[in-house]
Amino acid sequence: MPLFKSYLKDFSHLLFPHNCACCGTDTLNENEQLCLRCFTLLPETGFFHARGNPIEKAFYGRQDIANAGAAYYFTKDSMLQHLMVRLKYRNDKKAGIYLGRLTGAMLSETRRFHDVDLLVPLPLNSKKEQQRGYNQAAIICEGIAEIWRKPVLKNAVVRKRFTETQTHQNRISRWQNMEDVFAVADKEALRSKHILLVDDVVTTGATLEACASAIRLIEGITISIATVAYTI
Repeated sequence: MPLFKSYLKDFSHLLFPHNCACCGTDTLNENEQLCLRCFTLLPETGFFHARGNPIEKAFYGRQDIANAGAAYYFTKDSMLQHLMVRLKYRNDKKAGIYLGRLTGAMLSETRRFHDVDLLVPLPLNSKKEQQRGYNQAAIICEGIAEIWRKPVLKNAVVRKRFTETQTHQNRISRWQNMEDVFAVADKEALRSKHILLVDDVVTTGATLEACASAIRLIEGITISIATVAYTI
């Protein structure tokens, strides 16, 4: 029977090959997206362990954030960008689950985030979510929760209106574009909770700040932030 299972596995791999998302090798575990070599090349930030890291400093004087961090540095044409593109534009939810697991492993190793009660994905506008088929931040939350056993609350915060992509906008335009975009749909679910607001990438922090501003009005709320990547 073990020999039969081995043959079956080999035959299945022949029909449905599982390759590293970056270098293409097939020498990786079924649940991994990167081989060991490519995985070790991901540029970790160490922010989850470091108080006063660049993401936390970006919110100084603008938003009261308990703790904030990102797992990796985001650079153009990198392996991380390749995985993000697969998640956001090629319907590859497995890439998001994988990135979430990596982020969850880092969060579970630091005491700075230990008292978080809920994972809250940054909401997408319903139009954009319908176009994509899912909210990538919610997929990342699912991956985080697989490793770091925290409940995910998907619909407590909503995005009221559609906003154009901010990729090519300057800092001031990003802030103006996000004004009055978010609203709380379920205040009781968030009352007196420490929530971790989760997104894929943080650049200026304008979107996360706008969402935090809407949540901030809830009694007893504490807000922390985690993203997979930080744009340098």
